[in-house]
Amino acid sequence: MEFAIRHDEVGTHIDWSLDGVTAEEIDWFWSNMEKGFVLWHPEQHEPLSWPVPPRHGNPLGAVHNAPQTWDDGRRQDLYIRFERLEEVPKALRACIRLSHAIIVAGLGFEQAAITTDTPLGYRLHQWQDHAGGVIGSSTAMGCARPETTEDGRIWAAHAAAEIGNWGHFLPDLFRLYRVVTDPRRNPFTDLSVAGSGNAARYIHIPD
Repeated sequence: MEFAIRHDEVGTHIDWSLDGVTAEEIDWFWSNMEKGFVLWHPEQHEPLSWPVPPRHGNPLGAVHNAPQTWDDGRRQDLYIRFERLEEVPKALRACIRLSHAIIVAGLGFEQAAITTDTPLGYRLHQWQDHAGGVIGSSTAMGCARPETTEDGRIWAAHAAAEIGNWGHFLPDLFRLYRVVTDPRRNPFTDLSVAGSGNAARYIHIPD
């Protein structure tokens, strides 16, 4: 994996490339995170659960609890929701430039946060097939308060490790789960988008 980190007025960005992984596999991962969450970051992740599970063909609105400990030593239950593109800040949506994307909102650290209207912040992940692998970009944007450069550094170290670990397990996990044809146990959504920036919209998810 190759990556570069930058920080601007929106937040922190990681531009990355990864060999041997496909855009379809990453699409599948977001609706099946519980199957590989510990593998995604073995040193810092605990098993993931879905208080609001994703639906086959449309994961938007799903909420997962992602227990984890970052490099700064904080252990946290983190409740995270998949967002509709039109409901996130325009400055974040404007960053969409690749052909697949997902935006998530960090809601809080207790299950009661599921109902909040004021997320702590957002994460945009985007990717597309390229030369035997994928290229991608991941962005952290603060909401309750701006992300500092130090916040961004801590998040980027964690996120870069996650992205790199896709190369170790995701193609095999995706292949193994092809045998599970029941979409209730193995959901899938094509996360392709048409357009870019604030004009970006999902092609395969109903409006």
